[in-house]
Amino acid sequence: MPQTDFLSPLHQTVSTTKTDFWNDSCSIGELTYAIEHGAVGATSNPTIVEQVLRAERDLWVGRIHELIDTNPSWTDEEVMWRVFEEIGVKGAELLLPVFEREAGRKGRLSIQTNPSNYRNVDGMVEQAVHFAGLAPNIQVKLPVTNRGVVAIEEATYRGVNVNATVCFTVPQAVAVGEAVDRGLARRAADGMSIEDMTPVCTIMVGRTDDWMGVVTKRDGITVNPAYLPWSGVAVFKKAYRIYQERGFKARLLAAAYRHHLHWSELIGADAILTIPSKWQKLFNASQVEVKERIDDAVAPEIIAELHDRIPDFRMAYDEDGMTLAEFDGYGATVRTLRGFIGSHHELIRVIREDFMLPNPDTK
Repeated sequence: MPQTDFLSPLHQTVSTTKTDFWNDSCSIGELTYAIEHGAVGATSNPTIVEQVLRAERDLWVGRIHELIDTNPSWTDEEVMWRVFEEIGVKGAELLLPVFEREAGRKGRLSIQTNPSNYRNVDGMVEQAVHFAGLAPNIQVKLPVTNRGVVAIEEATYRGVNVNATVCFTVPQAVAVGEAVDRGLARRAADGMSIEDMTPVCTIMVGRTDDWMGVVTKRDGITVNPAYLPWSGVAVFKKAYRIYQERGFKARLLAAAYRHHLHWSELIGADAILTIPSKWQKLFNASQVEVKERIDDAVAPEIIAELHDRIPDFRMAYDEDGMTLAEFDGYGATVRTLRGFIGSHHELIRVIREDFMLPNPDTK
């Protein structure tokens, strides 16, 4: 057993259990802190890259102007995607020592495909394959929409290490586990290696909580308010149990942090916790005991009330709560896709207005 007296709570988590954690950003400063505290991966999306550009502008302004000057015919979006890729690759470089130390099993940087392609299988797969070739330790995010599940299988078959995202429910997570296994089986049957494949399925536990709060307010549903923060934890624990029982090759990941239960209740899982820097520092400064809780059941009275009172919780918690065709219309999916697509367009605007066409009225 390693010595843990001097380790932060997150470092204790990864040092004494099977649980890993990633940094929920590719910011160089934030990722450096995370790696120092035991992180073995990181993630990126348009919202995160916009934040990186604002926080670390000095690191990127020269490179962006170089891209603009040397590619005068590129559209705003083409410049944005190159910047997006290079910021992701820079994060991947920072994680490369972890990737090499862990023989490729850890140390990856997740890059998100164009969220507007959530119904375009060919578009998602083509971009996933391209992203996978940017660095040896890239993981590629694909949404768990109806067509996204098809893309997840095909991208896996083509050797992409996927990170299924826009996922909030047990039926979505099970669909991913099955799709990944189909893709790996097809790949192995065609004589291609699957030894270096490390597929991941994210459950955005905080957004599951958020959606239960939205629907109870919208529909006038009264539940014990102390029970709502257990929604995402309950979904994750049930999905984790199914993954363990069925031996799915994908590894579960918890994301979208709202409170310490999203860390403390999942300690001990053979899973990944993708934690924003703000929450890492809060957890590391906390007095929460680091001990395995993944196998501790959520109190039955909590499950019973959420299940009885909130139809959307039943859809999220029951394995047969939704069909594939219903994934795209689930409230949390719609809200998150809208947000990601909006961030995609906002990042294009930031590149255009801050770097390509600066305001002529200001010096």
